[in-house]
Amino acid sequence: MTDLVLSRRRFTQGLGIVVATFAWTTRSAIGQAPPNLPFSLRNNRKLEGWIRLEPDNSVVIFTGKAELGQGILTALAQIAAEELNVEFDKIRMVSADTTRGPDEQYTFGSQSVEQSGAAIRAAGTETRAILLAAAARRFDLPETQLKAMAGSVVATDGRRATYWQIASEQPEILRREIAANIVPKRPADYRIVGQSINRVDLPPKLTGRASYVQDMRLPGMIFARVVRPPRYGAKLMALDDTTVRSLPGVVAVIRDGHFLAVAAEREEQAIAALNALASGARWSDDGISLPDMSNLARELRQLRSETSVVGTAGQSEPAPPDAKRISAEYVRSYVSHGSIGPSCAVALLKDGHMTVWSHTQGAFPLRGDLAKVLGMQNSEVDVIHTQGSGCYGHNGADDVALDAALVARAVPGRPVKIQWMRDDEFAWAPIGPAMTTKVEAALSSEGRIVDWSYDVWSNSHAMRPGQAGGVNLLAAWDLSVPFTKSPPPRIPQPFGDGDRNAVPPYELARKEIRNHLLLDTPIRNGSFRTLGAHGNVFTIESFMDELAEAAQLDPIAFRLAHLKDPRARAVIEAAAATAGWSAGAKGDGWRGRGFAYSRYKTIGMYAAVVVDVSIDRNSGIVRVPKVVIAADIGSVVNPDGARNQLEGGIVQAVSVTLKEQVTFDRRQITSRDWAGYPILTFPEVPSIEVVLMNRSDPSLGAGEGSLAPTSAALANAFAHATARRIRLLPMTPERVKAALA
Repeated sequence: MTDLVLSRRRFTQGLGIVVATFAWTTRSAIGQAPPNLPFSLRNNRKLEGWIRLEPDNSVVIFTGKAELGQGILTALAQIAAEELNVEFDKIRMVSADTTRGPDEQYTFGSQSVEQSGAAIRAAGTETRAILLAAAARRFDLPETQLKAMAGSVVATDGRRATYWQIASEQPEILRREIAANIVPKRPADYRIVGQSINRVDLPPKLTGRASYVQDMRLPGMIFARVVRPPRYGAKLMALDDTTVRSLPGVVAVIRDGHFLAVAAEREEQAIAALNALASGARWSDDGISLPDMSNLARELRQLRSETSVVGTAGQSEPAPPDAKRISAEYVRSYVSHGSIGPSCAVALLKDGHMTVWSHTQGAFPLRGDLAKVLGMQNSEVDVIHTQGSGCYGHNGADDVALDAALVARAVPGRPVKIQWMRDDEFAWAPIGPAMTTKVEAALSSEGRIVDWSYDVWSNSHAMRPGQAGGVNLLAAWDLSVPFTKSPPPRIPQPFGDGDRNAVPPYELARKEIRNHLLLDTPIRNGSFRTLGAHGNVFTIESFMDELAEAAQLDPIAFRLAHLKDPRARAVIEAAAATAGWSAGAKGDGWRGRGFAYSRYKTIGMYAAVVVDVSIDRNSGIVRVPKVVIAADIGSVVNPDGARNQLEGGIVQAVSVTLKEQVTFDRRQITSRDWAGYPILTFPEVPSIEVVLMNRSDPSLGAGEGSLAPTSAALANAFAHATARRIRLLPMTPERVKAALA
């Protein structure tokens, strides 16, 4: 259903030769949106912008969300097939393409099924109703005597017409705005949604066919590389490119301010030219001083910050003076995305039009920033999403897209492919910010929390392209006429930024939660999976275990005593039952079990996790043999796909908790290869058991909600096993041995 399409027809379409028919309308053009209109339809009301019946008897479904390996195109195709009453194999998906798709901004926050799925459901429902009404006119029958099935409308007298026949006879019927006033199917009537259909993006990946932007080959393509400075803030002082220009295959050397690149006919020639160009470049010895890794919490708290209260209750009454007060501090180190495939993009400037193929998470926002940097109109730039091999947030995809566009501008008429080197990816891609937190609580004599005070310090986790006040693309800051960075956005609760999930999900009569948004950015920050939820849930759920211990209560019983939400209680009880949780069980010094609960963004999926660990006390190595998760994501579109996402989050959580941290000295990042930035290996992946609490409630995303509680449960399991607690992530062997000493 989807492929990395490299045919001449698709190639020329990217050049603008095939004119896109999608037109989006603004709210001012269509008037006030109906109150029940799904979010993604509010500025994308044209029905043909979402669904198109093709002459080959297929249905093209357009989404502004990108397939990042999360299986979203399969789930959205299921929703479309369900509401249209067509067979699943009739659906073809077009993903995040500015030439012919809706602007749904970014693919993030576990919102694709929630937002794009709701829009496609409404569009599919309305299309089916329109076709039924048209068939009623065709057959001169009331609609009650018609039924939509398998892409056809069938009358009680046996007459039938396919959707495509009806649309060809009355092509104007789908040229309208979506009213979203038709009731979709009841979940009880689903026959495709709720089934584990094989993911449409996997066959080419499993068989080695071209799947990723890294695989792209276009006619006349040349290859390029960018020479980056040795450290943040270094400037290009001098350049001797004589040797480079004489190398075989070199097409162009590009210098614009401190941006330096080279293009060649073949990739190995581009790499050789990169090394020669780097040898001829002289950089300034100054730059940005990086924090002291050994005192990360203190360093973060000394940066300039903007403080706001993001959650409060009961402050008019003092806390009970006789309550037992407990406090703790936690730290999460800087983390890299660790994408297996380095960031890559292809760009072509032809006839004044720039086309970029990118694994961006936001095709339309990236187009806007590219146009701004290139001095072009948005209509002169297109971004076509093409899958990348690895994505856990805002990695280098957008940056390398600008790199490719800048080189393509220098060699018009030829497609340019740039793939970052591993060193580029680890040293220059946006990095998940470090976080430090302080939490203090008071316990009553009955073991209830009667006061809660919480502080989180973190840079913004939301520095993507497309934001107001500047340009968030790496090369844009190095040009001879540089662009400024966008200021960090202020994202309110419940979505939040570094304060995402800082407000605990428990019933607390007295609480105050403060967010300290760090304004200085010694290390380049970006969106890492879950934003601040990972660090905040790690803190809150670790501390809940500490409070339960102080109250001499079982950790699960302690949480349930502070929860009324029946869905929260249900996932906790399901996880405990599935894992065979035994209240009061003691660790034996090298084996333990931990628990954690969270509701992502406090409005998203519910997750309860039980983690088993074993510890080698001599080596300091922590192993995770098994993880159990119970998750409530509302209505489940594709159970197998949902499990994939939950399992993927768990595997990444184990890796981040035990291994992953960006290392640096005062001058530069030092973790620039896989030896310096280790990730979980295949033999270390735990056995995972998933319990899906399938409900008829609206769908909630599954992509991010398992990560944070897994990290917290793992830390709690270590404390349960050893009676020692590690409050600094990652729990490396060195830190484990120090804790046990």
